[in-house]
Amino acid sequence: MSHYAALDIVNLHFRYPDGTAALNGVNLHVHEGDRVGLLGANGAGKSTLLLHLNGIHIPESGTVSVFGIAVQRKTLREARQRVGLIFQNPDDQLFCPTLYDDIAFGPRQMGMSEHDVRHRVDHAVEESGLNPDLLQKNVFHLSFGQKKLASIATALAMDARILVFDEPTIGLDPRARKNIMRLLRRIGRTQIVASHDFGLLRDICTRVAVMHKGVVSAEGAPAEILDDDLLLKRNDLS
Repeated sequence: MSHYAALDIVNLHFRYPDGTAALNGVNLHVHEGDRVGLLGANGAGKSTLLLHLNGIHIPESGTVSVFGIAVQRKTLREARQRVGLIFQNPDDQLFCPTLYDDIAFGPRQMGMSEHDVRHRVDHAVEESGLNPDLLQKNVFHLSFGQKKLASIATALAMDARILVFDEPTIGLDPRARKNIMRLLRRIGRTQIVASHDFGLLRDICTRVAVMHKGVVSAEGAPAEILDDDLLLKRNDLS
């Protein structure tokens, strides 16, 4: 266990090139092993915040630190080895000829031997619950639920210490949703889960942070947040 926070976000500001202010002073502290739900109306800044966690966006001001390392252009390689970002649409991160190659892509980029790459892939497949028989298939022949598991496996293969999920259950049928929820409960890693799925947030999260107009406006235990009708209304969530 590190003596640093898993994730420490301090007074984070960011605006897009067109001048749109997306983050207006975000503060969030996440301990190792926490599973933090991120809840907010569309436009609250959730997706923009997630893209800062492994350096896809760089802060305009303020800091994002991962296990004590500030996420900056010069630390992107280290940050991306520690933070695995799983997009809402798995097609945005699955692009190789076979599922094996997709899961192996990150470890290969790290310069690992094929023997070690194979070990990483096998472990990620086992941990994610993917069927090993799918490894030589083209990902575009997989079901949406299988693609979701595959995108998680790509992060697991990197041995990421923090997993960041953007709407992990959206678009899934009930069976696939249950599979994803079981997997998120089982994974022994720090997790940030942006979702509007209240059932998911109640079931797996240790706490929930609410975003509104580019800041974290409330934090608390899942029931404390999700059962507070006034808080939800005040943050445009009901």
